[in-house]
Amino acid sequence: MKRRVDVRRVAGIDVGGTFTDLLLTEQDGAGVTVRLAKVPTSIANQAVGVVKAIEAAGVSPAELDLIIHGTTATTNAVLERKVAKVGLITTEGFRDVLELGRRTRPRAYGMTGTFEPLIERPFRREVAERMNAQGQVVTPLDEAAVKREAEALAAAGCEAIVVHFLHSYANPAHELRAGEIVRSVWPNDYVTLGHALLSEYREYERGTTASVNAAVQPILDRYVQRLQGDLSAKGFGRDLLVMNGNGGTVPATVVAREAAKTVMSGPASGVMAAAATLAQSGLTNAITYDMGGTSTDVALIHGGIPEVSAELTIDYGLPIHLPMVDVRTVGAGGGSIASVNAAGMLQVGPHSAGSEPGPICYGRGGTRPTITDANLVLGRLDPDRLTAVQAKVSLADIRAIFERDLAKPLGMSIEEAAAAVIRLGNVHMSGAIRMVSLSRGYDPRDFVLFAFGGAGPLHAVALARELGIPEVLVPARPGLTNALGCLVADLRQDRVNTVNKPLDQVDMDEVKRLMTAQREGALAVVAAEAAEIEETVVIHGADMQFRGQTHLIRVPMASPDVTREEIQAAFEAAYFHRFQVRLPEIRAVLVNLVTSVIGRRRAFPLASLLDASARAADVAGAVIGERQVHADGRWWPAKVYARDALQVGATITGPAIVQQIDATTVIEPGAVATVDAIGNLRVKA
Repeated sequence: MKRRVDVRRVAGIDVGGTFTDLLLTEQDGAGVTVRLAKVPTSIANQAVGVVKAIEAAGVSPAELDLIIHGTTATTNAVLERKVAKVGLITTEGFRDVLELGRRTRPRAYGMTGTFEPLIERPFRREVAERMNAQGQVVTPLDEAAVKREAEALAAAGCEAIVVHFLHSYANPAHELRAGEIVRSVWPNDYVTLGHALLSEYREYERGTTASVNAAVQPILDRYVQRLQGDLSAKGFGRDLLVMNGNGGTVPATVVAREAAKTVMSGPASGVMAAAATLAQSGLTNAITYDMGGTSTDVALIHGGIPEVSAELTIDYGLPIHLPMVDVRTVGAGGGSIASVNAAGMLQVGPHSAGSEPGPICYGRGGTRPTITDANLVLGRLDPDRLTAVQAKVSLADIRAIFERDLAKPLGMSIEEAAAAVIRLGNVHMSGAIRMVSLSRGYDPRDFVLFAFGGAGPLHAVALARELGIPEVLVPARPGLTNALGCLVADLRQDRVNTVNKPLDQVDMDEVKRLMTAQREGALAVVAAEAAEIEETVVIHGADMQFRGQTHLIRVPMASPDVTREEIQAAFEAAYFHRFQVRLPEIRAVLVNLVTSVIGRRRAFPLASLLDASARAADVAGAVIGERQVHADGRWWPAKVYARDALQVGATITGPAIVQQIDATTVIEPGAVATVDAIGNLRVKA
């Protein structure tokens, strides 16, 4: 098929644990049209699912001008420990820093639990060298030892290598020289220098960040090469961009260099879509709630800007200190398995049926009850409208499994057991919402709950009621929001420099110099994509703490010309907001200076996601049926509405069900939903 030169086609593709979602825009002189696709994720090779999603949208890769891709490849590789074999060369005496960590335990209470470091001890090698915290050479680098250890690690089968020396953030000379030596003998390009990825103090966090980068570098590189190869074979020869965890994008040709930055790429794209939707809805504060098939991701948007953190811990003992959208994940998704544990208590998650074999109702071999199956039993899902069902399983068979595995062992009815599964899943998810809001000093009642993902709208109203959140916003395409995030993602550059001095000893001229350099360097990178940018925003900040503390608080700063007194006041205000405590007798420490430059792309017209031709003349015309729905301990008659048929301004009173191709929304009894001007469903809980 020939590519029409008068039409620009851009595809946003998100690979999730269960489904691969695609949102394709076609823009010409007449406006923007949208195509959608949702296919099962191909776990063994995600590239296969990406190509299938493009073809399911009715186009060939050869017709596309740009692909923006969010991936879970690196996140899943780390969580499942399916990573490359990595070697480490570090300062003599410090080979075990990555294992000793911060004296925490895998389980906070009790003496059980194990920890497997990402780099095994035999592959952590030491060489003589030492810098002090001021960047002065204490012990010269033993260059012969570096070469010897690199050759030994290569011979031992290590695929990637990390060079991580003490205080390299203050003076990287030894790491740079060691990198030259390693590259002269290393068999590939998978060489990570700790300071190059993260030029901050704290050797443990800097080391784990570099280790994660090295461990996923080959995984991501191979995946991107496979994907580019598969797309090229289908005629695609344009740009492929990959989402980073900070909500920005990077060309696929260079993404593997800093592979750790793609961790949380998929969840970050959903948050960026939420921010874009809020901006066009006249809202600024939201808690985003993305419930998919495998997990639930929660984040916070305040003042229209997603919260970004440089202290993400992806798994126990694996902090990644790179700026990323601060997403908290819990193992509660539609595929989360419900069971009765040895103590006779109901348990939901953390194990998931995933996409293979999936929930029972998908008919792909799943035999254990899941949250999705519980929603089906309670009438919240239509068994005839499930996506990607391989072989139909009768509701009677699903009820029988619930009775055998849950209801009888718990002494409940089938409906009570299914409702308990939903309730316990909601408890897990509400905990994550409290983590991103209350733990930071924010009251959830001051936010809207932005619910998306294939399963999020099923639970959102019940969660809002539990947390006191007054309003739920369900976007036009909730099941494809992560793919939309790829299309609306801004270009973003983050810069960090360590100062790590008491504020009263900081040279303010040096602060101005560093922040100015950060801004100019980031602006230069963003300006290279000027054609895509409508507005450039510069955000300055500082990571601070009181002396003797460990964790950091991000403090906003107006400009590089900020005074010492303004920084002190901002920090004290931020600390009080977070903890409701003032500590005037303790000195404040300025740890890092941070600058983010955001190149905002042209606003995506969200109203184009709706099919105006499908709208009914009134609310009654959008009714497509009625069924019994179980809520609040009883069965209710509930009307079922077609989402695409609801016109702007339509109002629905619960109990009701709103169905669309990518998600189902449950309007709980007593809740009132209204369709706003751009097609969002706004529910007063």
